[in-house]
Amino acid sequence: MHSTGSKLLFAGTIFSSAFLLFLVQPLIAKQILPWFGGSAAVWSICMVFFQVTLLAGYAYSDWISRHLSPHRQVILHITLLVLSLAFLPILAGSHWKPAGDEDPTLHILGLLVATIGLPYFLLSTTGPLIQSWVSRTLIGTHVYRYFSLSNLAALLALVAYPFILEPAAALATQAYAWSGVYALFTLLCAGAALYFRYHAHRLPPETHARVHQAEGDWDPTLRDYLLWIGLSGMGSWLLVAITNHITQNVAAIPFLWLLPLSIYLFTFVLCFESDRWYRRNWFVLPTAALLLLSAYGLQDSSIGVNIFVAIPVYALGLFFFCMFLHGELAQMRPGARYLTRFYLMLALGGALGGISVGLIAPHVLPAYYELGLGFVITALLAMALFRDRPWLRGSAAVIALVCAWFLYVQIEDDFAGTRRIARNFYGNLLSLDSQREDPRNNVRQLYHGSIKHGEQFLAADRKSEPTTYYGPTSGIGRAIANTKGKRIGLIGLGAGTLAVYGKPGDYYRFYEINPQVIELAESEFSFMSDSEALVETVLGDARLSLEREPPQGFDVLAVDAFSGDSVPVHLITAEAMDLYMRHMDPDGIVAFHLTNRFLWLPPVVDEIARSQGLATVLIHDDAEGDNALRRTDWMLVARNPAVLGREGIRSAATALARVPGLRPWTDDFNNLFQVLK
Repeated sequence: MHSTGSKLLFAGTIFSSAFLLFLVQPLIAKQILPWFGGSAAVWSICMVFFQVTLLAGYAYSDWISRHLSPHRQVILHITLLVLSLAFLPILAGSHWKPAGDEDPTLHILGLLVATIGLPYFLLSTTGPLIQSWVSRTLIGTHVYRYFSLSNLAALLALVAYPFILEPAAALATQAYAWSGVYALFTLLCAGAALYFRYHAHRLPPETHARVHQAEGDWDPTLRDYLLWIGLSGMGSWLLVAITNHITQNVAAIPFLWLLPLSIYLFTFVLCFESDRWYRRNWFVLPTAALLLLSAYGLQDSSIGVNIFVAIPVYALGLFFFCMFLHGELAQMRPGARYLTRFYLMLALGGALGGISVGLIAPHVLPAYYELGLGFVITALLAMALFRDRPWLRGSAAVIALVCAWFLYVQIEDDFAGTRRIARNFYGNLLSLDSQREDPRNNVRQLYHGSIKHGEQFLAADRKSEPTTYYGPTSGIGRAIANTKGKRIGLIGLGAGTLAVYGKPGDYYRFYEINPQVIELAESEFSFMSDSEALVETVLGDARLSLEREPPQGFDVLAVDAFSGDSVPVHLITAEAMDLYMRHMDPDGIVAFHLTNRFLWLPPVVDEIARSQGLATVLIHDDAEGDNALRRTDWMLVARNPAVLGREGIRSAATALARVPGLRPWTDDFNNLFQVLK
């Protein structure tokens, strides 16, 4: 009964389920990311789906382990495993592509249910269900180490996907490979189920009694249930909130979301592997200090948004916060009789934390205030934990008050200098007026998180001057000046700055996925309303919109969506280039705005263009002598090489630094790591 083979069977089933569980998350998110503009919010919504499905899986495990006999548990579970094979392969159908006017949150959730619902649900059940079976067949086994094992597998999958699997295989190949491994997992899980059915029936009554007395069994109270939910919930809350903060407000670095999630999972591995890794006396003081420092940083830009300070502070903070929360949680774990109920409360807390930050906060909070709120709640939760330690409880109360004060100062500072704040699925937008020493240089600016999306002079006689990335010497300025420039398409609206180039009889067509960007561009800035051209906006993902439209015959198509963290890779693939060319005049130019602090994207466009026989020119513009303009990199692509040979373009051409081993990106294959600066 304690054979190595049976332990390996159970361990292998748990490890493979957790590995597949976390491997499918980036895989499916990458499939649907292009349909929603490459927004980081897609990942947040996917996370909510994963957490809610995990909760459903844990509830299922708790219910069947308590109410069904081993024979019926096995029959039901194997039946569902067989049915789940009908979902394979896990490829999202094209009929799920959004039209542009639906609620993206509900659309993504429906898509996920239809594409990976049952397989993901069954993978979610595996951890607690298998541990329940282990407790009834391998008596004396430290079952909570299996939970640590599952988190280790999740961590390995999370790291393996972007570094090993994604660069090595096309997306469709990844989906088919995952589906094949899932089919093998169903066989492994069915084998574990049959082993449980056979041995559970043969345990003598006195052995069953030992199960309920294992690991110091005790009956949890309502307070215990609430603390389980609270500790798990705040770990999830801080994970998502810190991820949002460092990826939206600190640094637009792709894959930065990997760091906090890896830290979060690693703390679970340590805390549930054994009790040796967490000692309250080791963690209380540094956790309290980092809580105060992190809360202070939200209203102090030298800490909160300085990339060299903020990322280490909030990453280290998350480690200590989660070690404290998960360490206290591990020390409250019950015996085997309440094992599945314990995991159900963990999943409930995780889902509530994720829903609060991922779904509720964007609709009720005007900006990213959920992190500061999370610090306050964490300190209040510590008060509940320390109810028998008056000194610690009083200290936690003081910390909660100080964190609340820092949150108040953050909110007050945001609103003091801001004209408009808006927030939705696609992120946080704000407009503000920036006062300069010379009043003629005062500007109104539009920000999306930490990324500036445009600015306009407030002086009446300067409102029609191009600013930021769109000056006359920039790549886009030269492209418009050296073509007929009558029909211009623009992917990404921002403040609508490019409309200043419009002349009578011209037509400017902006494609924008975020309705709040359109509203702010029209109400806070006058670029479009003052333009002499006819200006129209199209709501929805640009690529999906272009797929549905007849050829537009653009003289210039500006693809301006690569400055932030959520790089919309689907706009820079071979298939996207084919689509753009279908909409171009024979002498037209596609202009890619590739200015980016962290990615060197011009070689990507060059490789795609070369593979299709197109001509390219890189225009690097230092914008010297004009404080209103920014340094930019624009890549110009055309069918007709003579167009790019015109003096206004040729004279500004910049030598292109190639990336060894880079091959053209497609909808199925791309690798951002190759172009990290």
